[in-house]
Amino acid sequence: MSAVDLRRRSDERFATFAAGLTDREWAQPSRCDGWTNHDVLAHLVIGLTIPLHRVLWAILRHGGSFDQANATLARDLAVRTTPAELLVQFNVASREPRGIGRLFPPRLLLGDHVIHELDITSALHREPAIPPDVLTAVLDTEVRIPNPFVPARAYAAGLHLHADDIPWKHNPRGVAQSLTVNALAADLASALAGRREAIERCYGDGLPILRQRMDSVTRAAPPRA
Repeated sequence: MSAVDLRRRSDERFATFAAGLTDREWAQPSRCDGWTNHDVLAHLVIGLTIPLHRVLWAILRHGGSFDQANATLARDLAVRTTPAELLVQFNVASREPRGIGRLFPPRLLLGDHVIHELDITSALHREPAIPPDVLTAVLDTEVRIPNPFVPARAYAAGLHLHADDIPWKHNPRGVAQSLTVNALAADLASALAGRREAIERCYGDGLPILRQRMDSVTRAAPPRA
């Protein structure tokens, strides 16, 4: 299955789950620092629809900070659009992305959507229902493809990463096997995306290195994308 088809199928599954959330659940804080679950949904719609020039203008307005521009765009859309309305927009745009949604590599877009789904499900203490092939694709992308917004590949460099619940492993050559981080696949994916709550469910001799890398990046500019 192509990355585009995998992302569309995953989006359909997420939309079905999201349609059952209550207004109170949408208003709760997500695992994405400073964002409610409603804000996260707005961010997903923006990522599939907003024209590039609007993103660049927002970055300029925020002194060159993508992170601040990203947060403002999501919150502004959430303020004026209900979750139900956003889900309609999400379903349409997932089938035919516009703006920057057409520019992002499909695998990076899949990873962004899955990580933010986990931001919502984890905050609501729901078990994620993400299929193994989707988690495998997200983890492979995180450790192999540079992402300008989330330094997952840098976090993973030189570490052996093993998922406990699916047959996925990342074993870099020439690195001692003792430098290993284990977790459920969803938690590994979230931890590599900089989610501190997820890293608390990881274990292994390589965990101190992963924590140190996350701390150094967070002090400079906390990842949120």
